[in-house]
Amino acid sequence: MTWEETIKEIRNNPDFQNLVFETYIEEDLENNVNRFLASEEFHVTLKEITSFTSEKEKPLKILDLGAGNGIASISFALSGHTVSALEPDPSDTVGAGAIRKLSSLFNVTGKVDVVEAWGEKLPFKDNVFDVVYGRQVMHHAHSLKEFVSEASRVLKKNGVFITTRDHVIKNDSDKEAFLNRHPLHKFYGGENAFTLKEYSSAIKNAGLKIVRSLDATQTAINYSPWGKEKVKSKFSLLGRIPLLSDFILYLVKVRLNNLPGRLHTFLAIRKD
Repeated sequence: MTWEETIKEIRNNPDFQNLVFETYIEEDLENNVNRFLASEEFHVTLKEITSFTSEKEKPLKILDLGAGNGIASISFALSGHTVSALEPDPSDTVGAGAIRKLSSLFNVTGKVDVVEAWGEKLPFKDNVFDVVYGRQVMHHAHSLKEFVSEASRVLKKNGVFITTRDHVIKNDSDKEAFLNRHPLHKFYGGENAFTLKEYSSAIKNAGLKIVRSLDATQTAINYSPWGKEKVKSKFSLLGRIPLLSDFILYLVKVRLNNLPGRLHTFLAIRKD
């Protein structure tokens, strides 16, 4: 199955309704954007980005790598920035077609340029963007080295590279466990993950300096749409008995940060 076929399939399956909602892949594209725009994840992402950019640089010129159905691209545009939404899938459901629909719907066509291309070979000149952003995309890279090198190439000096919610594994057996437990991999076979060292090395070797390396529980970018209270509720006995202490919550965090395919966010700056 293709990614588009997978999404259409699970939208009609009651077992996947929470996943569809929480990952912003509902059929109602407009609602996906409105919810993401209001999410803690997006607010914290913007805060992280702007903390490393000058007010004089606004509106920022942002490249959204692997933009998917456009929730981040449209949200950035609605926040006053200009966006190049890079998405190789032409789909009207989960790809470039969906982004074009949303650009028109939210009246941001002049602020969002949709480009159908791959991250390993970007069709842009050097030193173009203030920010290169990728949400849940770097772990899908066919060549991690080329993917990050290209992102670095198109960044301006002191530009921000931020890649969020990427899957981290410890080793090959950890990766196998992750793929086996991933709810969608069995449908389309497109999931992947790298070790923390592989991600970090690719970023550093591309001439970028890592200034944030955030694990699954350190930022809402990773654990959203869950918050602290939902984590507590999830790991209470049968969801009815409150956790007895912060120590138990600490143990929960340790478990989350050791799960195969746990989420990680990197923020780096191009210094050369």
